[in-house]
Amino acid sequence: MSSDLVPIGDSSPEPTDPDTALSPATLARLERSMPANTRRAYERQGRDFIAWCADHDRTPLPATAQTLAEYVSHLADLDRAPSTIEQAIAAVRTAHRTAGYQGQPETAAALAVLKVHRRDRAAAGKRKRKAPPVTLEPLRAMIDATNLETLAGMRDRTLLVLGFAMMARRSELAALRIEDIRFGDDGLTVLIRKSKTDQAAEGADVHLPRGVHPDTDPVRVVRAWLQALARHGSTSGPLLRRINRWDQLQPGGMSGAAINDRIRHLAVAAGLPNAPDFTAHGLRAGGPTEAAKAGHPVSFIADHGRWSKTSPQVMEYIRPVDKWRDNPMRGIGL
Repeated sequence: MSSDLVPIGDSSPEPTDPDTALSPATLARLERSMPANTRRAYERQGRDFIAWCADHDRTPLPATAQTLAEYVSHLADLDRAPSTIEQAIAAVRTAHRTAGYQGQPETAAALAVLKVHRRDRAAAGKRKRKAPPVTLEPLRAMIDATNLETLAGMRDRTLLVLGFAMMARRSELAALRIEDIRFGDDGLTVLIRKSKTDQAAEGADVHLPRGVHPDTDPVRVVRAWLQALARHGSTSGPLLRRINRWDQLQPGGMSGAAINDRIRHLAVAAGLPNAPDFTAHGLRAGGPTEAAKAGHPVSFIADHGRWSKTSPQVMEYIRPVDKWRDNPMRGIGL
């Protein structure tokens, strides 16, 4: 039996039957069928699982239900977050499915161990860590911390405003190109070429109306950034460009990780409470929070943020608003 987990898209030893063979082009497309971030995370989880199996003289492929349960218990001993353990289980199962071991290993015991781990963490007062939402007040503080006399400052303001107004994922921001921006009478339209919930890669237009404040008006902010790029000879390619410490444009755009780091840097520069906890996800969370305060319907917010119609995620951002606005203790004479 193989001692390695088979990554997504790999085939077993070369088949001699032409009906079961896969061409290099097909294998490459299968490999690209999974988002790059997910693939990297699964590969990392797979390596960790293989190493643990080697240390404990267990077979990683095909793994037994008992091996998976023991591995989950090991991760619980390390106090890994439940979401991290869920990802580890998914990575192991995906590798087995890819290698032809459909439905293996069985997960009932592993999930029971994970359930106990959740309860133990809850009893210890540990909760799911969430990035603080970048609502309007911290958004303006972070913009005030940018130096608009520099290219980096103008880019950072564009990053902040688009991330908030589009309710954007960091992968969506990193993928934006100058050609994806269109200006119209009512505002600007941003093309999202692909996103997490757009499995068919049909693309989506996000419409951003004009704002009322110059520093946060998407039309004014993006137009100023495009003009700055044009002055430096950039009229196509990545919208959010890499910039070095000497404020010089560099080839290529910002990565998702670089966007995350930049948001954290701006939160620290703005002196926000818990600044190191801020991430790009806070921009995506802040938009729906403020939209809910303004009374916009949940369905409109979900559509604008490109959430799946069945996703509970958008409600996580809206419920804190509802809990204060619609609190049953409000107005009862306490």
